[in-house]
Amino acid sequence: MEYKDYYKVLGVERSATSDEIKKAFRKLAMKYHPDKNKDNKQAEEKFKEINEAYEVLSDPQKRERYDQLGASYSQWQARGGAPGGFNWSEWMSGQGVRGQQVNTGDFGDIFGGFSDFFSAIFGGMPVNSRQAYRQTAARPANIEQKVQITLEEAYHGTQRIFQIDNRRIEVKIPAGAKTGTKVRVAGAGPSTGYGQKADLYLILEVLPHPKFTVNGSDLTSEVKIDLLTAVLGGSVTVNTLSGDVSLTIPAGTQPGQKFRLSGKGMPNLKNPQTYGDLYVQVKVELPRKLSEKQRQLFEELRKYR
Repeated sequence: MEYKDYYKVLGVERSATSDEIKKAFRKLAMKYHPDKNKDNKQAEEKFKEINEAYEVLSDPQKRERYDQLGASYSQWQARGGAPGGFNWSEWMSGQGVRGQQVNTGDFGDIFGGFSDFFSAIFGGMPVNSRQAYRQTAARPANIEQKVQITLEEAYHGTQRIFQIDNRRIEVKIPAGAKTGTKVRVAGAGPSTGYGQKADLYLILEVLPHPKFTVNGSDLTSEVKIDLLTAVLGGSVTVNTLSGDVSLTIPAGTQPGQKFRLSGKGMPNLKNPQTYGDLYVQVKVELPRKLSEKQRQLFEELRKYR
């Protein structure tokens, strides 16, 4: 009989806490659940193995007994024990267990019982995996739906309406949402045979904007000014997502120079009362054609450069 390393099956350390064991089990059970792996025998066997490991490591009595076996098995290996040579009957007799049969209940009916290793080591001890399976089976797979929104919708917040199982689901999308933001709607998915409903997750994608570039909570845009405004100074109207504002351009502004408009960026998703900044880059437009009078004036300026 082959020794089974239940800690390795769940991917946890031997010192793992009960919470760590439960978390690891839930993650693996969702991955290999039969409902998500139709007609996949390999996944089904893996699911049985995961449940068997959790049956042992989640039960303090079984875990203590299993750890005692693990210590004996490790000592035997350290003494140079050859594969397949461990005296199982001697160890089990020392633990006061001989040939008892484990009662697998409904869990055994569903998955064909536990392994010979489990039955030999834990024969006669009560089995709790029926409840663990029911909890896992009752938890339906979540539904993910990609949703595109505009930058204006991400700024102000918006909503989407879905029709699921003849139910009209209205989902609010919060201000400050970004590409990759997930919006969870608990119980919005279709129901299962166990009376529970799946959760709906909206995976958001913020569409590109013709005027603004997004960088976290900050925005960048471009504003065009003429040569005279760049040289002499002035003001220019700047578009923001909250409305137009007037930007003062100081004399001597250089092409490509950036100005920061504090609080004119995107709202913070977790704290929508705070905003990022808007960085406005100046693009100086030079005249392509000059009148005779303008040319004379520029020629006059050339003398003083």
